Amino acid sequence: MARGGAELVTTGGPVARPLWHGRTLAVLGIVLVAFSLRSAVASLSPVVDHIAREFPMPAAVVGLIGTAPPVCFALFGLLTPLMERRLGLERVTVIALTAVTVGLVARGVAVNATTLLIATALVFAGVGMTNILMPPLVKKYFPDRLGLMMTLYTTVMAFSTFLPPLVAVPVADAAGWRLSLSMWAVFALAGTIPWIVMLVRTRASSVPEPVEGPDRLEGSEQPERLSFESAAALSTGPIIVAPSSSRVFARLARIPLAWVLAAVFGTSASMAYTAFAWLPTILIDQTGVTPQAAGLLLSLFAFTGLPASLVVPVLIVRFRATSVLYVIGAVGAAGGLLGLLFAPDPALAWLWVLLYGLAGLLFPLALVLISIRAREPETAVALSGFVQSAGYVIAAIFPLLLGLVHTATDGWQIPLIVLVALLVASIPAGIYAGRHITVEAAWERRHGRRW
Repeated sequence: MARGGAELVTTGGPVARPLWHGRTLAVLGIVLVAFSLRSAVASLSPVVDHIAREFPMPAAVVGLIGTAPPVCFALFGLLTPLMERRLGLERVTVIALTAVTVGLVARGVAVNATTLLIATALVFAGVGMTNILMPPLVKKYFPDRLGLMMTLYTTVMAFSTFLPPLVAVPVADAAGWRLSLSMWAVFALAGTIPWIVMLVRTRASSVPEPVEGPDRLEGSEQPERLSFESAAALSTGPIIVAPSSSRVFARLARIPLAWVLAAVFGTSASMAYTAFAWLPTILIDQTGVTPQAAGLLLSLFAFTGLPASLVVPVLIVRFRATSVLYVIGAVGAAGGLLGLLFAPDPALAWLWVLLYGLAGLLFPLALVLISIRAREPETAVALSGFVQSAGYVIAAIFPLLLGLVHTATDGWQIPLIVLVALLVASIPAGIYAGRHITVEAAWERRHGRRW
């Protein structure tokens, strides 16, 4: 019986032991890496105005910087498993964090927009690698505390998303934008230390090897009642530890449900990376708020992801609230964007950003759906790769597209309308994704034979 009376039936799992027992370095390493994953994303856009006082920051370059995260996530999501097989999880983690550290320092010493863009690409190459590495590391070191550690991992990431915009402008005003950008390298550098120590001590060889896929629930469907920790563990999606079958991947490309999930994930990622690239600038230009206020409002936008990451998995798994949550997120976000378009009052800016922040419901929703819309672990891994690859392609388009449209129209009206149109167009996909069916079952119905 799970906590709070919720029933949880698994295929058998390891006996739980104290979280810190022999794993202190692993806990510290995972927390520091989780913090570094998102602080780099949210720390740049609030200080673009400060940077522009020193050298030009064309809208196209800012758009490319906003496009860098999804492009790097998609590219290094494919390359990282190959590196991991040759070098091991811990060594690749050190390499990834070193890239993040060097890239963050390089951003602080950039001499023009091009060098800033190159440094940002290096940062997100490292972040893209750690995105893939962290869930398997959690699975390897904490197979008995998977739900707890995934909850800690996602909570720290959410915290590190709203903290940088909160302090970026005050630090830039007091000490300059270069320190504001590069100071986050301290956390990435600190994150390498636990993994280096564990490598030196060769402790990695004494812990259980990763197992393929997440703990699956008995039967072809997930139970309706699930503990909070187990639902939270689903919020990171399937744990990828091996390349997926090309046969399974090819089949997914012919299943409408897989493309629907890709559209849901792509819409979510587009809203997030567009906001981190452009929201402070949009707020300054549209509503007339100060750069410091714009940074605080970006922090408010990011903060909405924290409760969403904790609550959405439970609501989907226990109450099958997928369609309702998606409509709330999409309509709320569209309402916030329309508010910025038609009522750009500085006094109302917080309300429009809070509504736009409801798009934060869509990201954990998409990741949970990847987990529960697959019946077999192998399919879940392939579905995760398919959905995230296609979704990040979508997300890579919009930050750059909005920057180009803004330059062409000299305003934010058309870009805001484009974002609203994307949200509205995605609602049918969100409703379709709420159907309680796996991709294997969809294949079997479509082709009349077993998966």
